[in-house]
Amino acid sequence: MNSRTLCLGILHFEEATGYEINKMASEGHFSHFIEASYGSIYPALTKLTKEGLVTWREEQLPGNPPRKVYAITDAGRAALRDALMEPPKWDVFKSEFLFLNLFSELVPSHHLETVKITRINALRAELERLEEAKTVCDHPGSQFAIGYGLALTHAAVDYLEKTHVPDAEHDTAVAAE
Repeated sequence: MNSRTLCLGILHFEEATGYEINKMASEGHFSHFIEASYGSIYPALTKLTKEGLVTWREEQLPGNPPRKVYAITDAGRAALRDALMEPPKWDVFKSEFLFLNLFSELVPSHHLETVKITRINALRAELERLEEAKTVCDHPGSQFAIGYGLALTHAAVDYLEKTHVPDAEHDTAVAAE
């Protein structure tokens, strides 16, 4: 999936400015799906506009400069459907947390414990956010994505809570190096 398809997907749900699309793609509900940089959203919107897949209108808010509000066209909806027919690529997962744990024998157990507790707390906060999202959204596809996210996040919390940090022998070995 690319920035072009992401923009069409966001605009499928609602009209938005480039800034709003960027926020949804980087920090909002769409941030879990693909990596999209600020620098890729506006060129994608420009190209989509030239291709007639989105339109824009100027909106003037009191005390602010005019802004472009983008909307998907019928041709854009067809292009989105076509893009969704492509088989999805395998999910990419990268984790500095897992990298640290890969080398756990090199760091004191109290550091690992602190990192683990921090991760568990962040995951619990994510669970709360997902549970809240589940209650305010009745869109079937969104409910599936939220449920999938809940399942993965619950599994991560369960795993972290069941695993143990290295014992005092580990700390002695690290100190001896």
